[in-house]
Amino acid sequence: MSKRKIILLVVGLLSLIGATIALIPKNGAPMPASGLRPQELPYSVRGAYAVGIHEMAFAGESPLELTVWYPASVNDEMQKSYSYPYMVKIGQPLGNLSIASSTGQAIPDATPDVSAEPHPLVILSPGFSIGSTAYAWMAEHLASYGFVVVSPDHQETLDPQNQLWRTAVTRPQDILSVCDYIDEQVQTGGFFTGWVDAQRVAVIGHSYGGYTALVAAGAQIDTQSFTSLCQPAIGTDEPGAWLCEMLLPRAADMAELAGLDALPAGLWPDQADSRMDAVVSMAGDAFFFGQTGLAEIDVPVLAIGGTADVDSPYLWSTYPAYVYTSGPRKIRVALQGAEHMIFTGPCQRIPGYLQFFSGEFCSDTTWNRIQAQELTKHFTTAFLLAELDQDSDAANALSQGNINLANVEYEETGY
Repeated sequence: MSKRKIILLVVGLLSLIGATIALIPKNGAPMPASGLRPQELPYSVRGAYAVGIHEMAFAGESPLELTVWYPASVNDEMQKSYSYPYMVKIGQPLGNLSIASSTGQAIPDATPDVSAEPHPLVILSPGFSIGSTAYAWMAEHLASYGFVVVSPDHQETLDPQNQLWRTAVTRPQDILSVCDYIDEQVQTGGFFTGWVDAQRVAVIGHSYGGYTALVAAGAQIDTQSFTSLCQPAIGTDEPGAWLCEMLLPRAADMAELAGLDALPAGLWPDQADSRMDAVVSMAGDAFFFGQTGLAEIDVPVLAIGGTADVDSPYLWSTYPAYVYTSGPRKIRVALQGAEHMIFTGPCQRIPGYLQFFSGEFCSDTTWNRIQAQELTKHFTTAFLLAELDQDSDAANALSQGNINLANVEYEETGY
């Protein structure tokens, strides 16, 4: 999100926070007919498992709250409507603000399914200053296919000038801490014992969460590439220049926070977790890494993003995350004309006093966000089934010859 958008949002909220809240339905802007048919997106249909949801926390070096979605051992008919807030962490004096809400189907604290072998683990990293439940549409869907989805509430607020550079360091550390915690729980009789396989792991994320996922999977910041990209962009109207303006001057501070003696001239130390088997980056900020840093990723990658994204520009995020990574299998999905926030929502209801600002978070100029999310669910689910469950049908669905969708540019290697 650009500085202009953030300033407009915060100033407007401060002036309108006392208004009466009126909830009304809200849908994304219509997209030109794409000709999508259900048979073309079989993995966008909800899976066979009922879904449980559990809130928990663990006290590490940085205490984190976790939201867990998981396959539950109850009949599908027992699933209940569950309301999810779309939280944005504004900071003081507003705190955490629910700018919208949506409805899913989940059972709080349901008994986990233990009918078969333990379920693969998916760590979901939200976008910068966005709460985990903004991605419940994806988390519930994956849980219905047999994945345990754990999303940490990264400690940050919507203050990019002071926090964006910090969270570039702390977010990957959060992911490693969460994986360690779950692994320990599995081995010591904790909450996840008996139904989570902490050795079959994927990490997925949106925006800064996509950056976080790439780091956890092996990407390394490359100071030389980062500088070469950002120096010419600073002070221009080029999409992404605002990121450079906030991050490049703090590169030395980032290195210090990471515990390095000095700012590396080239690649930063590896932060990869060997447990990671696959990565999904949704409009993930890949410009930190360059070709050399991204080549350090050697696990399968799904990179998906919108070509009209000006907050994490497509050529700075989705495209290089596909082209330069070294995994044996990888996928690039370009949603033609889609913007940055297409992966959040779905913003079914919006407080009346936030209607003016909701477009920054809840709509897209070209795409209907529900349709974009159906596509994203299909590709992400098939990818994770193929990589974590070795599902040959899912892998076949990802083959180039089986994809022919309007408004979607698709490329794959290895399927």
